[in-house]
Amino acid sequence: MSLSKTLPPVMLAPIGCVRHQAAEVPRHWTVSDLEGELELLPPYEAGLADITPGERIIVLFVFDRSAPFTPDLLKQETRHSKQIKGVFSICSPIRPNPIGLSVLDVLAVEGCRVRVRGLDMFDGTPILDIKPAFKTE
Repeated sequence: MSLSKTLPPVMLAPIGCVRHQAAEVPRHWTVSDLEGELELLPPYEAGLADITPGERIIVLFVFDRSAPFTPDLLKQETRHSKQIKGVFSICSPIRPNPIGLSVLDVLAVEGCRVRVRGLDMFDGTPILDIKPAFKTE
């Protein structure tokens, strides 16, 4: 039996979205000082317990404005080095599954909202999950 026939479909639903007023968004969280909010849907508010200012969190989100992926995009030219590389070795938003990851600084938590710094997502970007970011030592 082939692998493609044994893998079950995956269904994901957003838990909230990104909110900010910026006209332009940095290309990557590592070079961003953009502040804004993660606005969660009310049923998920209790999940924000124990997230505190000063921590870093990992946010998984959907590249909802990216062009559709096609197999010819398994190799793409990088924006900064202009080299052709495999999609899984670069940060392109055009991917087989358009999922992004950013590591953000928590500034405040109030109700269903988390104030953060380091955004590289557009206003309204759907959020899939939030995870703690642990430092390695």
